[in-house]
Amino acid sequence: MKKFLALFVIVLVIMSCKNEEKKTEAKAEANKEIAYASFGKEINDNDALRADRMAVHYANMTVGDSVNSKMIAKVDEVCQAKGCWMKLNLENGEQVMVKFKDYGFFMPKDIAGKEVVINGKAFVNEVPVDEQRHYAEDAGKSPEEIAKITEPKKTYSFVADGVLLKEE
Repeated sequence: MKKFLALFVIVLVIMSCKNEEKKTEAKAEANKEIAYASFGKEINDNDALRADRMAVHYANMTVGDSVNSKMIAKVDEVCQAKGCWMKLNLENGEQVMVKFKDYGFFMPKDIAGKEVVINGKAFVNEVPVDEQRHYAEDAGKSPEEIAKITEPKKTYSFVADGVLLKEE
């Protein structure tokens, strides 16, 4: 009986240690700081709205409305000419067209699918046909796709003064 009790205590101690190791690993993972590459003005990711929450704000805005904001979203496309704009996914089928304040910085052209934090001014505007065609050309669209652009389009826009690109 004493051997059984001793064996039982040993097993409990081993299991307890393993559980403690798992808890420690989980805490370390949760506290691990996210690494970012920074572009433009120095910003942080504090108080940034997730894309789905930002979509709600955009939906309540009309052409001409603007708000200072910070958001986290995935990149859908980047200007393939020089990285002078990007489109972000709002997770509701909509996109945000992001330009960079005073063309003060550009983004890498190969970041589609990566997560960014942007800081600046969110607004709703109407983009004329010639500007839409210019963006389509920058994105590498075919002449046929560009020719299909025939009407101004209401868009969700953002002028970013700073961007953080999540490093993996």
